[in-house]
Amino acid sequence: MTEIEIGRGKRGRRAYAFDDIAVVPSRRTRDPKEVSIAWQIDAYRFELPFLAAPMDSVVSPATAIRIGELGGLGVLNLEGLWTRYEDPQPLLDEIAGLDADTATRRLQEIYTAPIKEELIGQRIKEVRDSGVVTAAALSPQRTAQFSKAVVDAGVDIFVIRGTTVSAEHVSGSHEPLNLKQFIYELDVPVIVGGCATYTAALHLMRTGAAGVLVGFGGGAAHTTRNVLGIQVPMATAVADVAAARRDYMDESGGRYVHVIADGGVGWSGDLPKAIACGADSVMMGSPLARATDAPGRGHHWGMEAVNEELPRGKKVDLGTVGTIEEVL
Repeated sequence: MTEIEIGRGKRGRRAYAFDDIAVVPSRRTRDPKEVSIAWQIDAYRFELPFLAAPMDSVVSPATAIRIGELGGLGVLNLEGLWTRYEDPQPLLDEIAGLDADTATRRLQEIYTAPIKEELIGQRIKEVRDSGVVTAAALSPQRTAQFSKAVVDAGVDIFVIRGTTVSAEHVSGSHEPLNLKQFIYELDVPVIVGGCATYTAALHLMRTGAAGVLVGFGGGAAHTTRNVLGIQVPMATAVADVAAARRDYMDESGGRYVHVIADGGVGWSGDLPKAIACGADSVMMGSPLARATDAPGRGHHWGMEAVNEELPRGKKVDLGTVGTIEEVL
């Protein structure tokens, strides 16, 4: 691994984003009808290797069902509008009309409503009753508080998603979530992230996670790089985490952990690049937010934008290109 000098006593290495690389065809081609792009995590098989990001502009109970019917996995945000309001549609309509100058402040106000446990159960049941695989996400900070309600509602896949999640969080003010114990005691598979390095991914895999999210969810609606100074070139990050998965398989006697690229997947061509780098699947937000039947109807925002202390996201207007089925 070649290092470069950033300055006196500071060294780094070159890393690559998806835009920096391309897939080179081999000497042999194959009929697309004979190729399967399906993937399986735990007992659940999906015909399309993608997850819809748990963002209110992307996934509602209705769109989670539709995405599941089309062969993907829609991950419901359990800290969003659908678990705070019985009928969030008027608020979605209002958000769509907000301009850039007022959007962040109004979003913060809207998301001050408390999360209701009964709505967590209701939303999960809506998706589950349709017959598709049910996945739902919480941040590490709220996982312990609401996990029982999530599991009792019958979720199939539990997602713990944050800007950056480690297996060794340290806090002097409160007891942090013990990921290894939490996952061990849970009866459903857990996907956790984001992470971006070999070491961080290896430690997350050792917690017993079924899958790890690679990246910080950075996309069109995020300003994490500017606010926190955190960014990762995704091609290198996915390759590094895939290497950690390979070594963990040797260490654990063959246990396979799924690698999911989360962030920087803005074009269809980024999906095969991610898979070529070692990912099993990708998590997408903005491409699906452009769907006419997505909750945001071309307007896109994430939970980072509503953080009261340090907003690191924004509402962006992407426009629409077609239905979810047409986008996929």
